[in-house]
Amino acid sequence: MRIAAYDIGGTALKMGVLNEKGEILAQEKTAVPNFSGEHILASIQAWLASHSECEGIALSVPGYVDPWTGFITMGGSLRDFDGFALQAWLQNKTGLPVSVENDANCALLAERWLGNAQTMRDFLMMTIGTGIGGALFCNGELVRGHRFRAGEFGYLLSERPGAGRLNSYTMNENCTLAVLRRRYALVSDRPLEAVTGEEIFAGYDQGNKICVRLVTQFYQDLCSGIYNLAHLFDPQCIFLGGGITERPGFIDEIKAHLGWYGLTVCVARASHGNSAGLTGAVYHYLNSQHK
Repeated sequence: MRIAAYDIGGTALKMGVLNEKGEILAQEKTAVPNFSGEHILASIQAWLASHSECEGIALSVPGYVDPWTGFITMGGSLRDFDGFALQAWLQNKTGLPVSVENDANCALLAERWLGNAQTMRDFLMMTIGTGIGGALFCNGELVRGHRFRAGEFGYLLSERPGAGRLNSYTMNENCTLAVLRRRYALVSDRPLEAVTGEEIFAGYDQGNKICVRLVTQFYQDLCSGIYNLAHLFDPQCIFLGGGITERPGFIDEIKAHLGWYGLTVCVARASHGNSAGLTGAVYHYLNSQHK
């Protein structure tokens, strides 16, 4: 069996062909200009046209999504997908079976299927990207919530709210690489597009005082969320995913900051890296077709 898989993000679309064992047979990535839903849909169809051997379609998407009907209530950073019946739209266009699941849930399912959580009954996935995503696996089951919104760790408060806008105190606006870049651009009086995460972490490694302060705050805010999650769910492990986790020493640095909290919970890097969304989407597809 060949399954066309897509991992839709706010700035990039990952596309692949996988088999029922989760093996990646083909893979490609394309940029998403201006968070365009129209561009994403055109790219999905073009990839499928060039891989006509595929018998089904599996998608990993941001936002709030019904995993059984594929209806997206809110598309996260892709507001073109708000109120969009993506599964029905693709089925009508292609005549193929389609499944749609939240991106953080897909990352968790990849870890459960072919990663380091295959024997775990209680673990969490935290994804660090444009925003902070999350997924819960408790008592041997994926927890989605009443409105399919469980695991939205990005809305956790990273500090006590003050008189300002409430969202400014959440993990989404304090614990992402985009926020770190914006803060450094402001302090260094440079345009945001001229600042990279690599530059900031290089300054951190070299002892630059500004970079050390900003990165330390970034780690502390992340650890505050991890601390709360560890005590709320008592997981066997919290897996961290996203491009920033590929930084050498990232997990060790997180553990060092968690030591200040007196927390001994297992924290590990997600094992599938950039292919987690594709892999988890296919796992959900296989389960949905079986059901």
